[in-house]
Amino acid sequence: MTEHIIDSSIPHSARVWNYWLGGKDNYEADRAAADAFSEMYPGIGPLATQSRQFLIRAVRYLTLEAGIRQFLDIGTGLPTMDNTHEVAQRYAPDSRIVYVDNDPLVLATARALLVNTTPEGVTAYVDADMHDPRTIVSDARNILNFTKPIAVMFMGVLAHVADYEESREIVAEVLSAVPSGSYLLMWDGTTTSEGLVHANEEYTKSGGVPYIPRDVEQIVRYFDGLELVEPGVRSVSLWRNDVAQIGAAAEVAGYGGIGRKP
Repeated sequence: MTEHIIDSSIPHSARVWNYWLGGKDNYEADRAAADAFSEMYPGIGPLATQSRQFLIRAVRYLTLEAGIRQFLDIGTGLPTMDNTHEVAQRYAPDSRIVYVDNDPLVLATARALLVNTTPEGVTAYVDADMHDPRTIVSDARNILNFTKPIAVMFMGVLAHVADYEESREIVAEVLSAVPSGSYLLMWDGTTTSEGLVHANEEYTKSGGVPYIPRDVEQIVRYFDGLELVEPGVRSVSLWRNDVAQIGAAAEVAGYGGIGRKP
């Protein structure tokens, strides 16, 4: 395994996102970058919150309605609240979850916090780069059964891949390894907000890994060849949002959905 060195002087997206979600696993550089980002784009707070609510609703759908019991969460980020395994094992105690990331702080924190919530479940962590889908699949095979359906997750991370076509190839390679009946669950920030685009351009100047919002049509193309689950690709705040919530949900500049592999 490659030895990683944590550089606390340069903001890291996983730690910045952790800060926006109210977590404590971040450094001064992360907080400064996050605050500067929020000043330019105040909508980032609601986007962070709504994207986590989307994860909760989507994983609930996959367990209760689609019958999925295996999850491959790529680009996990730092544990905060209602992580994938917590939601999945809440509704299906025997769920098996593999988290994938390659940030050393994420790795250390995940090993400490991402543990089973049920005796029959499995929660594991793979130290691998999102740009290396072959290694991700190879390592995940040690934990997940690739002859049974798997939910492949890319939650707000594909926009870190500068070349859009490369990001689609990453998704396609992972999906090619899972069987029929598997699902893709993903979302990313979009160009529907000029403020979000500008704030990300400024964030890049801080030394952090660039995040390039996609247009909605590009988000839709990640699902090429898949059967989109209703209501299709939507703002994450509007995707199957609970009818019981009080007041109408406001659209945020993150779009995503779920697609089933035929």
